[in-house]
Amino acid sequence: MNELTIPIHHKIYTLRGKQIMLDKDLASLYEVETKVFNQAVKRNSERFPDDFMFQLTSEEYDSLRSQFVTLDNGRGKHRKYMPYAFTENGVYMLSAVLKSKVAIEVSIEIMRTFTKLREFTLHYNALAKQLIELERKNDKKFKEVFHILDTLVNETKKTDEKVMGFIRDA
Repeated sequence: MNELTIPIHHKIYTLRGKQIMLDKDLASLYEVETKVFNQAVKRNSERFPDDFMFQLTSEEYDSLRSQFVTLDNGRGKHRKYMPYAFTENGVYMLSAVLKSKVAIEVSIEIMRTFTKLREFTLHYNALAKQLIELERKNDKKFKEVFHILDTLVNETKKTDEKVMGFIRDA
């Protein structure tokens, strides 16, 4: 399993508001050709509804490709069809379709990675809420401080107006 030396979380992307993995990355992890991988999926298409797997548009593919790969030149280096994206549920369903020892081990690692990402997201969201609450509390305190400073500046201006000028000796 050479591919597991590259952390799985580097192969998970966010697209259409979902965490996904691409067919070529999954095929590589499962140690099969992308074409063979996609054929196995197509033979079991009833297991992969649209919320489990979808085909990327050319715009989505270009956007993702710019993030993770340099375009190779030469014959056979370009995909004929847009890649398929598998959501977490789709990846889970792959374990029912691909039954080799490698597939089982890889599926377990992928599911653990999705779980860790979900836990991280929950902690991140909790932290974000705490920061927002701190901002609100501090915002009130800063408004009080600015009000006090404004009051002091205004009082100083009044005092300066009284002091400024000339005092005559009678």
